[in-house]
Formats: sequence, structure tokens, C-alpha cells
Amino acid sequence: MTPADLGLLFVAGYGAGLIGYITGMASIVSFPALLAVGLGPVAANVTNTVALVAVGVGSTAQSGRVLLDGDRRRLAVGAVAALVGGAIGATILLISPASSFEAVVPVLVAIAALALLGQPLLRAWATRHVDRPGPFIVGVLVISVYSGYFGAGAGIMVLALMLLVTNESLWRATLTKSVFLGIANVVAAIGFMIFGPVHWWAALAMGLGCLLGGWCGPPVVKRLPADPLRIVVGIGGLGLALWLALK
Repeated sequence: MTPADLGLLFVAGYGAGLIGYITGMASIVSFPALLAVGLGPVAANVTNTVALVAVGVGSTAQSGRVLLDGDRRRLAVGAVAALVGGAIGATILLISPASSFEAVVPVLVAIAALALLGQPLLRAWATRHVDRPGPFIVGVLVISVYSGYFGAGAGIMVLALMLLVTNESLWRATLTKSVFLGIANVVAAIGFMIFGPVHWWAALAMGLGCLLGGWCGPPVVKRLPADPLRIVVGIGGLGLALWLALK
């Protein structure tokens, strides 16, 4: 891997950190970048998961104290569900044939892109703030399984879930979403580090960018108009899905 490739991955990681915090779609930026420097789909996916751990670290370090002022029991229960789900998703990926992942990844990318484009509808749908602990736990678990397996779009799913079944504000739901996905990524990344084809130089370069992007995410999200970014990334994701399907 050339220095230019590593530089591209660092920049892509920074963009993924910002976009991941703002829209929940970090993998729509980081996964194609890893494919672009020559990694295969499975190697790109596991390397991506390892690198994206830094997004959760950066954003939680920036605003983690705010979360402790809320419902700590919900935070703890959701964290356990995210840990279990991430482990299950990573296990499914590791024991499945590589060909099966390559076949399904265009569909996963397309679903993630559509979720991003439909983000306003999901938020509008989630207008009733009521506490439903059961659906919350099951939802975080299921989404974390998906996050451990692939993950693009999982942030949108967690955000919509929290707005639907908890009384959290949009701001706090966004912060909590980053924590849950960070936990799911950590446990999946540990499995991939031990058993998966991680490209370590690529993971390091992208991880540094993700750390910086995740750190900058909370203050930037207060100022950046997210709709144009959401639309551009979503359309790009659909294009990527089509390219992967035809490749």
C-alpha cells in the first residue's frame, strides 16, 4: 500500500468520522475508500470495522459526560445489548463464506443509502416520545447484529429506534447512538483482529482520520446544514451499490 493510499484513507476516515456522527453513515464513505485502494470486500469490511472504533472513541470523548446526566440504566442495558449483538454479527461474518458476503453487500449498501435518503421521514415518523423498554432492548440487539456484520446505516436505525421507543431528545439520541454503535464495533473489531483478514496499515491510517472526525463531530453537527450532505452521500451510496452489483 502506497503513501498516497494511506493519505486517501486518512482523509476518508476523517470524512467518515464527521458523516458518521452527523448522519450515522460512516461506512458509506469509509468502505468504498478501502475498496478503492485494492482491498477485497471482506477484508475491506473487517478493516473498516476496526477503523470505525475510533469514531465512537472520538465522539464519546468529546461529549460523553452529557450522557451520564440521563437515564443511566437505559444506557447500561443498551450497551449490553449492543455488545451481544455486535459479537453475534461478527461471528456470522467470520463463519460465512466470503462469496455470500460479496453477494449481499450491494443490497446492504443500497438499504443503507435509502435509509439515509429517508432520514427525514424516519424522524417525522418518530414524533411520539414514549418509553418502551422491551422494544428498545430488542431493537438495539438486532441492529447491533447488523452492525457487527456490516454496519452501514446502523446509526440511522438506532436513532429512529430511540426516537420511537424512548423519551430522549434528538440531541441525546444522537449521542447515545454513537455509544451503542461504538460498543458493537469494538466487540466485532476484537473478533476481526483475532480471526479476520484485517489490513493493519489501512486500519491505522483510516482509524486516525476517524478519531479526528469523531472528535470534531459533536461541535460541527451544531453548525453544519446536514441535508445537502445527506442527499449527496445517499445518492453516492446508491451509485456504489449499483457498481458493486455490476462488478
